[in-house]
Amino acid sequence: MKLDYKAIGLKCGIEIHQMLDTRAKLFCGCPTRLRRDEGDYTFLRWLRPTRSEVGEMDPAAYFEFKKGVHFLYEGYHDNTCLVEMDEEPPHDMNREALELALLFSLLVGGHPLDEIYTMRKIVIDGSNTTGFQRTALVSLGGSIDIGGKKVGIQTVCLEEDAARRVGEERAERLVRYRLDRMGIPLIEVATAPDIETPEEARAAAHRIGLLLRSLGRVKRGLGSIRQDLNVSIRGGAKIEIKGVQYLDLIPRIVELEALRQLRLLEIRDELARRGVKEEDLEFKPVDVTDVFSGTKSKIARRALARGGVALALRLHGFSGLLGREIQPGRRLGTELADRARYWAGVGGLFHSDELPKYGITEGEVEAVKERLRCGEGDAFILVFDERERALKALRAAWERAVEALKGVPEETRGANPDGTTRFLRPRPGSARMYPETDIRPIRVTGEWLEELRGKLPEKPERVWRRLVEEYGLSKELAKEVFNSPYLYLFEELVEELKVPPSLAAATLTNTLKSLSRDGVPVENLSEERIKDALRLVVRGEIAKEALPDLLAAAAREPEKPVEEIAREAGLRAMSVEELDSIIRSTIEENRKAVEERGERAFGLLMGRVMSKVRGRIDGKIVAQELRRILRETISSSSAENSS
Repeated sequence: MKLDYKAIGLKCGIEIHQMLDTRAKLFCGCPTRLRRDEGDYTFLRWLRPTRSEVGEMDPAAYFEFKKGVHFLYEGYHDNTCLVEMDEEPPHDMNREALELALLFSLLVGGHPLDEIYTMRKIVIDGSNTTGFQRTALVSLGGSIDIGGKKVGIQTVCLEEDAARRVGEERAERLVRYRLDRMGIPLIEVATAPDIETPEEARAAAHRIGLLLRSLGRVKRGLGSIRQDLNVSIRGGAKIEIKGVQYLDLIPRIVELEALRQLRLLEIRDELARRGVKEEDLEFKPVDVTDVFSGTKSKIARRALARGGVALALRLHGFSGLLGREIQPGRRLGTELADRARYWAGVGGLFHSDELPKYGITEGEVEAVKERLRCGEGDAFILVFDERERALKALRAAWERAVEALKGVPEETRGANPDGTTRFLRPRPGSARMYPETDIRPIRVTGEWLEELRGKLPEKPERVWRRLVEEYGLSKELAKEVFNSPYLYLFEELVEELKVPPSLAAATLTNTLKSLSRDGVPVENLSEERIKDALRLVVRGEIAKEALPDLLAAAAREPEKPVEEIAREAGLRAMSVEELDSIIRSTIEENRKAVEERGERAFGLLMGRVMSKVRGRIDGKIVAQELRRILRETISSSSAENSS
């Protein structure tokens, strides 16, 4: 469905989080090196929420606490310390990181504060051992230009990155985190809600990303830059969508969130037309375990065999609405199930709009309706699990159903790979920030700012001119490189590795897009792995024709060195001597065609030689050698016939 974004009043703001490549973390001297190996030691923690200085408790923090989860942290001897363990006070703020944040602020015309104060932001999902994230407001104001439109910058902050979640043991209510990432400096850039279309959202994120990367000392690759989106439509609510890693996914996420809010408003209006009021939605769960004593549903049988129960709840006036699609593949019933999963830890729930199904028969559905005294317009939800967990699940789903009467609830959602979103937690409140008393404020003097103005990096537009004028790319290819996440990688490939500009550009645009369309997980290709592959081409160790196959294999085996992959896959370049041997044997195999056609047999021979050597040597070399040897063969054959 094509939406009229102006008519529905779409508004979007973006928060960009860019990881910095500084020598040390933000509040200690540990290096900012990301790890893949398991930690050297572990420790266990429970986190609890606290009230703010005015006695309020943040709802998002309380929500996480109620889940009753504890956390196991993995640390490293060489790049985590007592600061990450919260066993030692934080050190003074990293000046190198603050300088980068100030440089970015000046790039966008922001107004740096006279003094930088560090704050604590309550976060008790386990991603910080302290129960809070340290963040500092660096500047206010500024703007970026996207296609002649100004998008305001509200704030630029400097904050510490969180620990990296690496696993979960649901039964034990335990989540595992690694501390290598925790404390790495991040620049957070928040735009004003000036974005009015999905395409503008991508353009704004791309522009901010280019400006951040122009600073030079930033980490690159998957996960090093993350986008959060704030999306609303007229009559809807401000929804924060976390963890968008792919630039090209942003328009789809904005589009589908606008659609979700529009559909939820339609459901609200339909409930109003049906006369459904909040007092009609009573929380009166009914035990219907006996209805399913002989059920054929595998899900129900497994739960009941473990001592679980079947609990059902009537939703007055919701018939036909739980099954209404609000995003592709997601329905209002999915929203209720999300709440049940995250609040109670159940696998999901059933609702009457999707039944009979999953082994549940029509007779069982009718029996549940009768037990609940459902009227013609009523629906029900059904959970199979241990009693206490099932009750929690039904209550969470019921609360979400009550919210449907009002339209769109404010909440934080997570991005799915297809552009849809799922419930994560309630929106944080105003009680989550308070001053960090362990860190001294930093004065930003006029002299310091003047010094930084002399260090400002070149604007991305100058790189665009180089793409065409110095590197000789066509305007179409230059535009593709400029609009990709690989603009600065392109220059490194050409300047440092001496990769031909056309090959570097085609690889970073056409080749990666083609592999992605073929289902190759190109997100596993870090910039370093792309460099390693092209380094082999430059050194003549593989042919450029083998590059797509090598990149595909490197994406599927992200832990294995690229050189080892090339060797095992037989992609190493062959010598001209090996090629000549194959050409001579191919000519011999097709001697009759050569005798009949002479040099006109070139096309036939080229196809057969290439089927044997494709990806291991440049096609131009194959053609050149084949012509030479074919002429020699014909000439030799003519001489023999003459004699």
